[in-house]
Amino acid sequence: MTQTSRLTLDLDALAANHAVLKAAAGGTEIAPAVKADAYGLGAGLVADRLWAEGARTFYVARLSEGVALRRALGDRSATIHLLDGVTPGSAPTIEAAGLVPVLNSLPQVEAWNAHARGRTLDAVLHVDTGMNRLGLRLEEAQVLVGAMDRLKFLNITQVMSHLACASEPDHPLNARQLARFAEAAALFPNARHSLANSAGIFLGGDYHFDQCRPGISLYGGGPLDAPDARIKTVVTLEASILQTRVVPRGESIGYGATFTATDTTRIAIVAVGYADGVPRAAHPKGKVWFDGARRPILGRVSMDLLAVDVTDCDAARPGAMMQIIGPDLPLDEAAAAAGTTAYELLTRIAPRAERVVKSR
Repeated sequence: MTQTSRLTLDLDALAANHAVLKAAAGGTEIAPAVKADAYGLGAGLVADRLWAEGARTFYVARLSEGVALRRALGDRSATIHLLDGVTPGSAPTIEAAGLVPVLNSLPQVEAWNAHARGRTLDAVLHVDTGMNRLGLRLEEAQVLVGAMDRLKFLNITQVMSHLACASEPDHPLNARQLARFAEAAALFPNARHSLANSAGIFLGGDYHFDQCRPGISLYGGGPLDAPDARIKTVVTLEASILQTRVVPRGESIGYGATFTATDTTRIAIVAVGYADGVPRAAHPKGKVWFDGARRPILGRVSMDLLAVDVTDCDAARPGAMMQIIGPDLPLDEAAAAAGTTAYELLTRIAPRAERVVKSR
């Protein structure tokens, strides 16, 4: 069956990005974030290659992701951290799958401690340092240190936090979070400490601690929400032309008639749309790459189709493939044109595109 769209995953580029991040982190452990099925690229496949590159610790968000990753990695002794922590009723499954929960609140600490029932179980403690998402407040962590019976059966292997503005290096919250995290880390001197995400790695050595947890820059997104020459393209999304047609001057294209041709315009109708992960908001700034040039998307993106200006482009014919994301149209640029981020664009790519894996 002939496919009309194709997603190519370059595992060698993934490995190269891992090496760049590890070098930037000064040799600090790189623990990849493979949550959301490795940002939609396949957590088992991604973790398998990153294991070959030396990664031994991975982060997932949902319990189901952790169970699936443990199954995919088989008998390899990977450490899998569960960012959701201990949600109601989850403790037995967490232990059975050999996951390490990231404890985000005092009730989660109490639940995991109670589940231990006299045994010692590993845990990561998440301290919020200014993002106000998950995590204990610093004063709650201080309470724990003053009441160690609440940690009686827990081995706190690591203390972590998460940077809110690392992609903006000059944002004052970065320094404030670093100072607060240093206070939290000092409460647990025998644990390892982790703060930096992809962008945080490039803030400098003060942010590296014992472990860095990159995500987007492993998968091809720049650490500053813009293309970065150090980061290789991991994902290429292409789709075929179904039809070309000539639109007379004065006629509109697509739903809502949001684009009207000001001159006679030749367009290509391409077999990709928002059901494939191309944001509906890609018009009017969105472009595709074809025949050596960026070509504008005209009119609203439909569920399965979009229209592209191919006036004076003889190569545009049914069956020819256009690049939606890739080396000539970087992930960050495609995302920005649609008013979103590389994170969202990657995780929205739908499974109906043919998947092709490139590897040495």
